[in-house]
Amino acid sequence: MSEDLIEIGKKNAAFKAVEENVKNGMILGIGSGSTVVYAVKKIAEINKTEDLNLKCIPTSFQSHQLIVENGLTLVTLDQYPEIDLDIDGADEIDKSLNLIKGGGGCLVQEKIVASSSKRLVIIADYRKKSEKLGENWNKGVPIEVIPFGYVPIMKKLEKLGGTPKLRMAQAKAGPLVTDNGNFIIDVDFGIIDSPSDIDFKVSQIPGVVDTGFFIGMTSKAYIGQKDGKVIVL
Repeated sequence: MSEDLIEIGKKNAAFKAVEENVKNGMILGIGSGSTVVYAVKKIAEINKTEDLNLKCIPTSFQSHQLIVENGLTLVTLDQYPEIDLDIDGADEIDKSLNLIKGGGGCLVQEKIVASSSKRLVIIADYRKKSEKLGENWNKGVPIEVIPFGYVPIMKKLEKLGGTPKLRMAQAKAGPLVTDNGNFIIDVDFGIIDSPSDIDFKVSQIPGVVDTGFFIGMTSKAYIGQKDGKVIVL
């Protein structure tokens, strides 16, 4: 499958999600990732012809830049702690609309914004859809942790049946550091039958800030298909 067709699917999913969900005067959460770029561009395009009076809250430095570069109004969660709609991507989506997120390293901010939103709408391409989490996403569940405790946390994750790996930075030596100053451990749990059970157990480990499981948070998911069509779940 060519990259072009995948990108067309992403773009179509993003455009459809924006057209069906973004309304005048909304407080919008803007997520992270490649698919969200298309959504923000579509929002900006509509906003130029009909002033939507939107206020946008970013989940990451990337989405902060996207909002500013596209001429949208940037606000903070402090100013608007209740959000009408959050548009975000996902690394994997199961049949119950549970997600794995955090491949880009922004999972904690993304979860805070999602949990402050009346609705979370996910946009993705067909490669992200699976029956159960862990089928298509094989890089592990991202877990953000306090750096001081990462070694004992990894031991505890092993006892829960996971294979943990400290995520390393790409352009510098050493571990990746999140926007919050923490480390990320990617944990391979294989095919996940009960994501809520693992999420609960991992969250109880002292030093774990949050997990990349988004359980029961998604209102709708727009999935771009190989043929350019979009299915809505």
